[in-house]
Amino acid sequence: MTNDNPQLTARRWFLQQCGIGLGGVALSQLLGQGARASTDSLAAKTGNHRSRAKHVIYLFMAGAPSHLELFDNKPQLTRYDGRLPPAELLDGYRAAFIDSANSKLLGPKFPFARHGQCGAELSDRLPHLAEVVDDIAIVKSMVTDQFNHAPGQIMMNTGSGQFGKPSFGAWVTYGLGCESQDLPAFVVFNSGKKGPSGGNSNWGSGFLPTVHQGVPLRGSGDPVLFLSNPPGVDDQLQRGSLEAISRLNRMQLEAVGDPEIATRISSFEMALRMQTSAPELMDLSSEPQHILDMYGAEPGKSSFANNCLLARRLIQRGVRFVELFHESWDQHSNLVKDLTQNCLDTDRASAALIKDLRQHGLLDDTLVIWGGEFGRTPMVQGITSNGRDHHPNAFTVWLAGGGIKPGLTYGETDEFGFNATGDRVHVHDLHATLLHLLGFDHEELTFRFQGLDQRLTGVEPAHVVDELLA
Repeated sequence: MTNDNPQLTARRWFLQQCGIGLGGVALSQLLGQGARASTDSLAAKTGNHRSRAKHVIYLFMAGAPSHLELFDNKPQLTRYDGRLPPAELLDGYRAAFIDSANSKLLGPKFPFARHGQCGAELSDRLPHLAEVVDDIAIVKSMVTDQFNHAPGQIMMNTGSGQFGKPSFGAWVTYGLGCESQDLPAFVVFNSGKKGPSGGNSNWGSGFLPTVHQGVPLRGSGDPVLFLSNPPGVDDQLQRGSLEAISRLNRMQLEAVGDPEIATRISSFEMALRMQTSAPELMDLSSEPQHILDMYGAEPGKSSFANNCLLARRLIQRGVRFVELFHESWDQHSNLVKDLTQNCLDTDRASAALIKDLRQHGLLDDTLVIWGGEFGRTPMVQGITSNGRDHHPNAFTVWLAGGGIKPGLTYGETDEFGFNATGDRVHVHDLHATLLHLLGFDHEELTFRFQGLDQRLTGVEPAHVVDELLA
């Protein structure tokens, strides 16, 4: 390789010829990484064993839904409503806000009934999920290490409560690439009252190349701000400008091998292709009316329902990972009213997504995940309010498709729904199981950073929950 820059040439010569060649090895590796990043970082790949799932849709209920009002029926909690919890239950327990020893138990606010051939118990707030309960697996024994929202959400999405780690979606695209040439590999939508407390770290790439980070799309209007050309910029001017910028970026990439330059090139190219692909994607008016009605979707309106339908359309077009954040589940008070509204906003569309994926032949290889960052306390928050505090010791998620055993209820909690007591599933265990379904051994999907082979499940023990596999 020739280069007219004498300083760069001298530096390369020094690294290649001196230090017994170790500098040259390092430089070649860096340049090699840059070249790979520019050509095939997002090329479709396969895992290290046969996968059951090829795509992921993650319905993230940010704010932490109450498992006690939705999935985990506790008659004993009703019986002890208004009494103080047993002292031994609280041994070593730390709550986020309440004085747990002096906060009385609060019975579930909604009735439960059994549904489907599997007989799973669900709250009456989830009538639409009840229609597809034989297609999902309910995990009642989830536990996490975090009890505040930002670290809890980041833990569920990155395997760590600390900022700076790659998200689950980034790991999946790093391992599997993408089947679409015209849309991002990892797409994010937001709905609800606000964005997630953990912010962009929930879909960030951490120390992975940034080409793997999630791309937030808006649910209405231009999916990405400034995607359309401004007045006075025609196609010829735009293409000429992009070609010039691309040549400059590629010259810099060849010179220094920085993978982030490859990401920049890829971003410009993707933005150009999305000017054609994104408007067609976002046009829900092309969907049959009965599909719109099934979701409760309204073309042109930003909503969780629209986002669920868009998730199916993205998966159809080869997008690898779609995550929908609905941040509105933090019921420290007004539990009955606000949780009811949250279910009205999300239950119908979540169930419709399962039905729609099935009828399009996509459910078998699409892994659907529903859940938040932790659960809620069996104790009331406040003397007169009907709210619950954050609770990491037990919460519920449900899974569907992609090799998950349908109609299964897995794990259990104690009589108050306070601790997971049978078949505990830590966040790392859930991640290990999901990666297994996607074709990866969680200990082998790694990326070398700061001298360590980093992984989604960290260094703590984690295991695949075989009982969840079909």
